[in-house]
Amino acid sequence: MAIQLTGMAGGKVDLPPEAFQAFRGAFSGALLVPGDEGYEDTRRIWNGMIDRRPGLIARCTGTADVAQAVRFARRHGLLLSVRGGGHNIAGLAVCEGGLMIDLSLMRGVWVDPAARLARAQGGCTLGDLDRETQAHGLATVLGFVSATGIAGLTVGGGFGYLTRRHGWTCDNVASMEVVTADGEIRQVSAESHADLFWALRGGGGNFAIVTSFEYRLFPVGPEILGGALAWRGEDARQVLEAYRAFSAAAPRELTCVAALRTAPPAPWLPKEQHGKPVALIFVCHTGSIAEGEALLAPLRRTGSPIADTVTRRLYTQMQSLLDATQPKGRRYYWKSHYLPGISPELIEIGVAHLGRMVSPHSAFFLFHLAGALNELPAGHSPAGNRDAAYVLNIASAWERPEDDAANIRWARDCFEASGPCSTGGAYVNFLTEEEGTDRIEAAYGRPTLERLAAIKRAYDPDDLFRHTKRISA
Repeated sequence: MAIQLTGMAGGKVDLPPEAFQAFRGAFSGALLVPGDEGYEDTRRIWNGMIDRRPGLIARCTGTADVAQAVRFARRHGLLLSVRGGGHNIAGLAVCEGGLMIDLSLMRGVWVDPAARLARAQGGCTLGDLDRETQAHGLATVLGFVSATGIAGLTVGGGFGYLTRRHGWTCDNVASMEVVTADGEIRQVSAESHADLFWALRGGGGNFAIVTSFEYRLFPVGPEILGGALAWRGEDARQVLEAYRAFSAAAPRELTCVAALRTAPPAPWLPKEQHGKPVALIFVCHTGSIAEGEALLAPLRRTGSPIADTVTRRLYTQMQSLLDATQPKGRRYYWKSHYLPGISPELIEIGVAHLGRMVSPHSAFFLFHLAGALNELPAGHSPAGNRDAAYVLNIASAWERPEDDAANIRWARDCFEASGPCSTGGAYVNFLTEEEGTDRIEAAYGRPTLERLAAIKRAYDPDDLFRHTKRISA
């Protein structure tokens, strides 16, 4: 009996049983079809808005499996998607009816503390990598939620608490092992396949599947000064004004994230504030603890904070502090802008939309970026946007499908209102499913897009890797 899968062009491909059996014989991991044990759990990703069903899932145990799966997809003209951590807002990991190549079992990490380098497989999460590097008091630039996959984060740019010191995540990649569309395994770096190496540092999953990354590491922790400060929602304007001044003057060892949202039932927040609007500032200082305490004194004197959890803590704990706000299976819809600064107009927009939030899980986030990334030339990597000082993330999150329209409308309204405050750029990892060519061009700019398209033609002329934020050859 033939297996029917979705083809690259969208039609159906009848896969003969002998072709499937040949693939199974060459593949060391598990091959799952609908109805198999583990299929449902593997296809379900972080964003509950995504409900696609691959016709076949290839759970890879190593690079050889990835290469076999790519050759199989190419030979039979199959629609292909790639899952690393499965944390992308647009759900790029999951294709409808095609072949999902699943790297989530490939989670090995090897650290060379003397060279300050780490090699991590493409299925690793941020937590996997941080745990191993912090055993040596080292870290690289990663994101804010420990369950995020390193692969999608890195090939889309990536930023976190260390960005102000060291740039985008992709700025700190020394080399990669990849499988290209022809099924070949290649080592790419500034010295080998330099054009492909350049494209993969921000150009997304358009060019190859990265099976491992080599990251540069920096001394961090293991203990840092970090945590959160909270104020009542009626103080939001004062708090954002203080955040604007405080973050603009902060040294690069200090990164702050501001958030407006409804107070969750967290034990560190007063019970009487649960379910009511709050303004939050998350703080991470990776320099001297004593210096960090002195720097934070003015922020702590702002208004009347209702909670203060900023203390000496492990860096790995700081890296997972926001995990509880992003549970798997909730429905998520994001909009975002890069910002040159925080204007009075933006503060008013944030305060207004705090009062209009539909869901208690939604938030208006401001991430501070300014520093090292602004010192590199615009063309250093496709991640670009070297004029950005902050990222605004309008993060709508809710539980029930019947609430989709209202929550999406809130995010879009806030996005439209804040557009004039933007640099005009876009962070490709925050682009939602429906955002197309105009936002991709905003993320990269025309010259970078043309260079990426030329590299796409060279390495993937048939557009096998099309289930991504697409750069056409």
